[in-house]
Amino acid sequence: MEGPGRQRTRETETEQQQEQADETVECPECGSDEVVMDADQGELVCDDCGLVLDERQIDRGPEWRAFNHSERQSKSRVGAPVTETMHDKGLTTTIDWKDKDAYGRSLSSEKRSQMHRLRKWQERIRTKDAGERNLQFALSEVDRMASALGVPRSVREVASVIYRRALKEDLIRGRSIEGVATAALYAACRQEGIPRSLDEVAEVSRVEQKEIGRTYRYISQELGLELKPVDPKQFVPRFASALGLSEETQAKATEIIDVSAEQGLLSGKSPTGFAAAAIYAASLLCNEKKTQREVAEVAQVTEVTIRNRYQEQIEAMGFR
Repeated sequence: MEGPGRQRTRETETEQQQEQADETVECPECGSDEVVMDADQGELVCDDCGLVLDERQIDRGPEWRAFNHSERQSKSRVGAPVTETMHDKGLTTTIDWKDKDAYGRSLSSEKRSQMHRLRKWQERIRTKDAGERNLQFALSEVDRMASALGVPRSVREVASVIYRRALKEDLIRGRSIEGVATAALYAACRQEGIPRSLDEVAEVSRVEQKEIGRTYRYISQELGLELKPVDPKQFVPRFASALGLSEETQAKATEIIDVSAEQGLLSGKSPTGFAAAAIYAASLLCNEKKTQREVAEVAQVTEVTIRNRYQEQIEAMGFR
């Protein structure tokens, strides 16, 4: 006599075999029904004659592998992925703001007032104490500034992790939440290799640049981030694109930065000013002349900085 567990297993196997039988495909070339799916190539291939019946198929399965039932049950999941950019990591329920039911029909006035009360209580119970409310505000600030800067999603995730680490190490005490959030975002940009200067970050922030720099140095030292100096070459594509310069000019600007950096001219200099001067010099050498004012406005540096760095780079290149 079979137990209920084995009986359910046999029923499941029977259902799977039935589904496979329903999906049987015959080869139009040789008439064989030995058609197999090549998961590595994403192709449907006849096993007898080798004819490719379908290619570039979409793999609709999970990104993980399971070898038994218990592993499959433990790895299966539903809902949105966990994210660090939300204070509760996106695990709570969100009540939609639209006053409509599942069929798209408008709710009655009584139901609308009920949903309004539910939304209000939902917002209240999402944060259990002042610490979570502060974290919610800080992460919303990070998201707002990241959107204004146009940085990718990965930078927001890294900035959220850095802020959570600072909160765990009690580095927020005595400092503004906005200042630490902005410093975390700037550190994330540098860690991910996304070229954003301190001036650009300060423009979208609600705190002064001096406070951002001071807080950034403090949390990077306390958390041991060990960030490398910013490479001026990272700014070249963005500045050149904003100025409408060609690939030849960008390559020349990169060459100027490499040559002048080898001679030690980069030490102690602003990377944005150094990149702006290299672009200005390259535009002159490639007959795509841009004024110092145009380059300075794009790079958000002064024309004096461009002139000083430009003279040093031209001498390093041996044109004088």
